[in-house]
Amino acid sequence: MMIPSIPAPVAEPDVKPRIPTDPAKLREAARAFEAMAIGALLTPMFETVDPSQGPFGGGAGEAAWRPMMIEQMAKKLSSAGGLGLARPIHDAMLRLQEARTQ
Repeated sequence: MMIPSIPAPVAEPDVKPRIPTDPAKLREAARAFEAMAIGALLTPMFETVDPSQGPFGGGAGEAAWRPMMIEQMAKKLSSAGGLGLARPIHDAMLRLQEARTQ
């Protein structure tokens, strides 16, 4: 019985994260990340709500639109100040950029 040869692992190229260099894009990326985190926190909360008791009565339509509603709520919360995550994330991305240029 012949054992098939296993190819040698290929070295991964040195991949650096892409961080926007434009300050406005950097702030927006930090805000978008915060919105994503807020959405991740809101999702389980909405899973505990009985949609049949809500204003739209539940059903497949409401279930299909719920993720989009949560996403928009998270974006609104983030743009209104959010949880305070955007600023430290923005600062960390700035430090990464500065380290790259040195």
